[in-house]
Amino acid sequence: MSMNHNHPYHLVDYSPWPFTGAISVLTLVTGLIKWFHNFNLNLLILGYIISILTMYQWWRDICREGTYQGKHTILVSKGLRWGMILFIVSEIFFFLSFFWAFFHSSLAPNIEIGNLWPPLSIIPFNPFQIPLLNTIILISSGISVTWAHHALLENNHSQTSQSLLITIILGIYFTILQAYEYIMAPFTIADSIYGSTFFMATGFHGLHVMIGTIFLFVCFIRHLNNHFSNSHHFGFEAAAWYWHFVDVVWLFLYISIYWWGN
Repeated sequence: MSMNHNHPYHLVDYSPWPFTGAISVLTLVTGLIKWFHNFNLNLLILGYIISILTMYQWWRDICREGTYQGKHTILVSKGLRWGMILFIVSEIFFFLSFFWAFFHSSLAPNIEIGNLWPPLSIIPFNPFQIPLLNTIILISSGISVTWAHHALLENNHSQTSQSLLITIILGIYFTILQAYEYIMAPFTIADSIYGSTFFMATGFHGLHVMIGTIFLFVCFIRHLNNHFSNSHHFGFEAAAWYWHFVDVVWLFLYISIYWWGN
């Protein structure tokens, strides 16, 4: 097919990655079932390996299309922006379901948990210890990623690198503290509806922090390789939007589950 066209849209080239992605998901689900029934992790690990390789190579190709081949025109970038916005909206509703479950159970606790919230025998976390420190860390990381964006808009390469690195370090620090909190937790996910809603909400948020940290790390590597300019850096913008979303969700988690929920 001829590459000459008179429109600003991106007609994607043939790619094997959607097919290998489908194979990886099939392998993952089959491996998960095999793990549940036979306690064998081999197929599950293979599925993860195929998924990681597919994601790396697919996103590598997208970076090449946008950075070197010039296929991400203004109209294409607009479509990518709307795609990211709709993805974040879907993530908002994902977390909304956890908040719904939490408030449904906490505002009118039933007799099975002693008509109390937190339920009988549950010792909740002190919101002014590790949770407060994690709140300060995430708010600081939101400031540093905004600093990185403004530095990028001003073509300040060194400040963009420094502030991005600070954001990544804060994200890793948050994850370490969250893991320590889980290890020291006086209750488990099996301890009534309190344990279920607490670990589901904070656990999925922690997963999003790890994904966001990887997202920002990839942007950091791309920035060091001069992939971004002050007018063409949607990859970084998407990572910053995602990180701000993670920050806001944590503020709601802290206020409702850690503070009010106690």
